[in-house]
Formats: sequence, C-alpha cells, structure tokens
Amino acid sequence: MIRLGTRGSLLALAQSQQVADRLAEAASEPVELVRITSEGDVSRASLAELGGQGVFATRLREALLAGECDVLVHSLKDLPTASAPGLLIAALPPRVDARDLVVTRDGTPLHELRPGAIVGTGSPRRIAQLHIRNPRVVAQNIRGNIDSRLERVRRGELDAVILAAAGLERIGGLPADLAGELLGLSEWPTAAGQGALAVEIREDAPASLRDAVTALDDLPTRLAVTAERAVLAGLEAGCHAPVGIHASPEGDLFRLRAIVYALDGSRRVGTDRTTRLIGEYAEEPGSGNGANAVGDANPQTRAQRTGAGIARELLDRGAAEVSQ
Repeated sequence: MIRLGTRGSLLALAQSQQVADRLAEAASEPVELVRITSEGDVSRASLAELGGQGVFATRLREALLAGECDVLVHSLKDLPTASAPGLLIAALPPRVDARDLVVTRDGTPLHELRPGAIVGTGSPRRIAQLHIRNPRVVAQNIRGNIDSRLERVRRGELDAVILAAAGLERIGGLPADLAGELLGLSEWPTAAGQGALAVEIREDAPASLRDAVTALDDLPTRLAVTAERAVLAGLEAGCHAPVGIHASPEGDLFRLRAIVYALDGSRRVGTDRTTRLIGEYAEEPGSGNGANAVGDANPQTRAQRTGAGIARELLDRGAAEVSQ
C-alpha cells in the first residue's frame, strides 16, 4: 500500500485522487490518501501574514520526511522555488489549463464591470493585473476554499472573484448558476507553475516507488514550469509576488511571457520570448549572442538557463524597482 499525503480541502483531495489513480496503475499497487492539516488550512490570517510561499507545503513535507506518508501531491504554484532537503519532485504530470477565470453572476466581462464593483482575490499579481484591466473596480483581499469564494459571489458580497481555471476543472467545473470569463495568457500571465501538479517523494524512496512516480512525468510540462520557476527564482520573488509568468510549448520551441508589475498596476516590465529547449541548439536569453550552441546540455538544464537569463534581462530593465 502506497500512502499519499494530501491536504483535506475539496480541491486537494480531488487532484490527489487523480494522481493516486494513475500511480496505482503505474505501481500495480493500491494507493491510500492520508489527510494532513497545514497551518495554512487552519489559520484565518492572510497568506502574506503567514509567510506566503510554502505555507501549505511545510507540514506536508514534514510528514513525508517523518515517514507518515510515502508520496505527496502539491499544486506546484504553492511550492517555493528552492528545493527541499531530502526530497525530490519526481513527477510533474501533464499540466491542465493555466489561465485565470473571472467568475460573476451574470457573465459581465472583467473590463466592463461597473465602477466600484468588488472583485475578490488574495493575489498581489492578480490585483496588479486587475488595476490594469479595469481600474474602476475595487479589489478585496479574500481567503477560503473555492466553494466559499463562489458562494460570496452568489450572495452578492462580491461582484466577481478571480480563480485558477485548473482548480475548478479538477473539481468538476464551474456551477451552472455562475458565469466565467477565461483570461488570455498573453495579456494576463499567471503564477509560475499554475495548472501543474508536483509529485514529491523522499530521495531515499525505494526504487520501485521512484520508478512508478517517474512514469507520471510529462516532459513538456516539466520544461515549461522549470523555465517559469527559474524566472521567479532569479527575480528572488515569492509565489505571491506581483509577477506573471507562463511558458507554452510549441513543438520543440517554448514561448515564455513574463511581466513584473507594480502593486498598483501603474508600471510593468515584461518580455515575450520564444526559444528552443529540445534539439541540438537552444537560445539562451540575456547572453547578447542570439542562438547559442549549448552542446549536449539536457532540456531541463536549458529550461533553467532560459528562465535565469530572462530574469537577468528583466532586472537589467528595472524590474526590481517596478515591483517595489
């Protein structure tokens, strides 16, 4: 029996069960969900007050290291970019929709919401983007699970709420009595790793478990999110900083968009770059030399270098000053 550690929220259980089903098939062994409660699940403080990045992952990782479970499933966007000692992200299953979704009662597009309309979100990145898309509305900092956020829209406490489309997809989609507007990634890039799951094991996990988990890995997803998280790490930004990043595979090429926002949306610095990560040559942004041969460097190394180069470019163009 493989024990899969998960938070107890509806979304966490849904995405963990989806991974558990695939892992059971790959391992030819039953997988049991083990519920683990984190500080982020019980505290009513804002994510910023709790420390932001990693608030949901810390307790789960402690449980894995202590042997309370054998494997974890995380929403990748919730994980710090630094690796956890003794642990290994052994699989990144195929990513689902990375876009944000605006939920309203009547389907009014975000840019047409009336002056003073209240839009709920706990993300500084979304708040900055909201100021740009519709400066007439009011952003309200909220927490809570998906159901509670949707209910606040139903009751009229909020005119709209902004959620990750992936979360709604994993719990069965948007309820029929509410309307959704998907926001395009070109103008509204989302959090690094949004829409992707991370399957984590101990570095000393049995080979049989490692092999079964590794079978769930998806290379295009791994390369895309590796580049995204390298940008975030290079900017020294936490998961909830005003940074939008998305890399999308287009054959052997990857298009990466990254924007650093002022909190009030008044300024931004961004880049939109297409680079080759698979094949003989790869472009390394920020080198000033165009396309550079990188020998036999593996695709993940190329993705890491690409993201780091983009972060340097953004910093050279004043990203640190914009985000203050």
